[in-house]
Amino acid sequence: MYAFTYEAPTSTAAAAAQAAAGARPLAGGQSLLPSLRLRLADPGQLVDLGRIPELAGIRKEGDHIVIGAMARHQQVADSAEVRAAIPALADLANHIGDRQVRARGTLGGSLANNDPAACYPSAALALGATIVTNQREIAADDFFVGMYTTALEEGELITAVRFPIPRKASYQKFRQGASRFALVGVFVAQTASGVRVAVTGAASSVFRQSALEAALNQSFTVASAAAVKVDASDLGSDIHASPVYRAQLISVLTQRAVKEMASSP
Repeated sequence: MYAFTYEAPTSTAAAAAQAAAGARPLAGGQSLLPSLRLRLADPGQLVDLGRIPELAGIRKEGDHIVIGAMARHQQVADSAEVRAAIPALADLANHIGDRQVRARGTLGGSLANNDPAACYPSAALALGATIVTNQREIAADDFFVGMYTTALEEGELITAVRFPIPRKASYQKFRQGASRFALVGVFVAQTASGVRVAVTGAASSVFRQSALEAALNQSFTVASAAAVKVDASDLGSDIHASPVYRAQLISVLTQRAVKEMASSP
């Protein structure tokens, strides 16, 4: 690693001030620490968010589930509030990486990093979540800008995420075997404003699949989803899958999600 200084503030205000001065925020460290070990990152100064009590916690507020940015994946998976209100979100969290990753990785860190194959961005986008920062509130539709890029400004920290409780939801993931990231992941949610379908792992950033949304808003059936020809022209290609294969996975996983939702009470 390159040499760096380490700070561990106990308040969001102190952490934000240090981040604004150029320190690199450290949440769960599941992406940053490997980059440091490989000398792909040279932050100079790290500000650890793990000792800030106000960034933790999970609670229900009216028709929303509010999750602190530093909530660990396993905490989300095990939360009685999340499991009762948005079981698809708990299930998503319970299948991120392995036990070690789930014990250390955080919701806020995942969203801020915006890895193209991360699971949480699809949940935030499909559920129409609001990302709360130390400066403002950002709708999920405006938050994910591009590969590893979000609407966060320098020194701006995620403090919590508000997830509207959907009528029903399902997350279906086809895992890449070695990394356990999503080769393709599809989150389908029946919300107050209609059906929303978010896809991760298939392009440079998470995105909503408008054709599937339109079809499912007309008829929420497996047949309706199957009838949509998913456009592969903007999808990614790598050693694991072609754009056409990813397009097929989007279709199949959406059908599985619809089938699961249709059969649930």
